[in-house]
Amino acid sequence: MTAYWLAQGVGVLAFLIGITTFINRDERRFKMQLALYSATIGGHFFLMGAIPAGMSAELNALRTLISMRTRNLWVMAIFIFLTLTLGLVKLHHPIELLPIIGTVASTWALFRCKGLTTRCVMWCSTACWVTHNFWLGSIGGTLIEGSFLVMNGVNIIRFWRMQKRGIDPFKIEKEVAEKR
Repeated sequence: MTAYWLAQGVGVLAFLIGITTFINRDERRFKMQLALYSATIGGHFFLMGAIPAGMSAELNALRTLISMRTRNLWVMAIFIFLTLTLGLVKLHHPIELLPIIGTVASTWALFRCKGLTTRCVMWCSTACWVTHNFWLGSIGGTLIEGSFLVMNGVNIIRFWRMQKRGIDPFKIEKEVAEKR
């Protein structure tokens, strides 16, 4: 098996891990699954030679796990600084800015937003990643981010409609937080 197909296989594995991430209404489960997906897709990008995307994805995984414990502005700033510094140093093409922009946006969302707002910012971040992945030729990465774009978009609309009817789609998240 060539290194290219190994890399694509890891990307498809990430696709399988991440396919249901945005269906979760429980914020903790959502973030745990997102972290596992990010770590796996980061390995895929490193194998594909896309170093800025790989670093951004691995930082995403770590950042997502840490955001479950703290929403401290300094921690958020450290992750944004690391994303910009590590990503920009290895930049070879302007399109490689997209995962960096997407990672900065999703970092802000995970530390500063909740519920539907988190998912809306994550949708914009996903649009950056899917564009990059298509340009890179990442089969698994394009499939998963394209799926995230559609699934998260559908869920944003579904959750928004629930809110318009007076139903809190994130009630389970609030109940779990109150029990802690």
